[in-house]
Amino acid sequence: MDVEAKIDLITRGTLEIVTPEELKEKLNKENPIAYTGYEPSGKIHLGHAITIMKLKELQDLGFKIKILLADYHAYLNGKGTIEEIEKIAKYNEKCFKALGLTEDTDFILGSSFQTSSEYTDELYKLATLTTIDRARRSMDKVSRESENPRVANVIYPLMQVIDMMFLETDIALGGMEQRKIQMLARENLPKIDQKPPVCIHTPLLHGLDGDEKMSSSKGNFIAIDDTEKEILKKINKSFCPIREIEDNPIIEIAIHFIFTQQKKILIERPEKFGGNLELEENELLDMYSAGNLHPADLKNAVANYMIQYLEPIRKYLSNN
Repeated sequence: MDVEAKIDLITRGTLEIVTPEELKEKLNKENPIAYTGYEPSGKIHLGHAITIMKLKELQDLGFKIKILLADYHAYLNGKGTIEEIEKIAKYNEKCFKALGLTEDTDFILGSSFQTSSEYTDELYKLATLTTIDRARRSMDKVSRESENPRVANVIYPLMQVIDMMFLETDIALGGMEQRKIQMLARENLPKIDQKPPVCIHTPLLHGLDGDEKMSSSKGNFIAIDDTEKEILKKINKSFCPIREIEDNPIIEIAIHFIFTQQKKILIERPEKFGGNLELEENELLDMYSAGNLHPADLKNAVANYMIQYLEPIRKYLSNN
């Protein structure tokens, strides 16, 4: 596969690449590294799965994948004690493997290197270059204490920037909530004589309740180890407004998890309601926005597919 074809593949399903020109350079590099970090803080859900799918693509293209299990970041963000967080980190690692990352993936606990003197030296350097306002703004979409910020809220983004340096990151992958921190890295790493990574931003899934973000802390998610009954119940109760395409979590799940795997979706309906349909993505969007497809029929189709999609993941987790 040539470089242009690789860029097309990487671009598919992303919201932004900063910058495509730098990405070309990384693709010509021997043994490039792609990184993302996750706070170990609860269930692994479909929101995580979007970034894992992109990491798998990068892995197939020859990138070394490094996943930071960011225990100290989770602690700074009020997600529990270090001991509690490390237990969750072990479970999260197993979930990420269940989603299909190869054994060559490096899973790195943040506390394994973030207390070294070398790390601290770079962190202090960065602290002298970053205003409090800039650091706080970078946490707008990440912090649990945005209305009552703590000192931790300005340490957190600086650590994430230094993580990219210590993990020798060529590509930093994350959802759009990470954008301000990643732009902070691109702005300030050169000031401490480090090359900034290419930043790739993937979409955020809306929560099943219509909230702007699917989140384990809000309970508005489909976990990758949910049972068939749980998936059906959650999707049947989910926010799915008639005719609305934008910010509709069920439409988003169809786009990101069904149409990335197959060309059409099967909508099963009784003959008195028009019978079964097989729709491509654009056909589904057109039909739903026109009011010619009932939300209940869409929900049933998406639920049936997600049950099948997550079945091998559930089996992996139960056997490992």
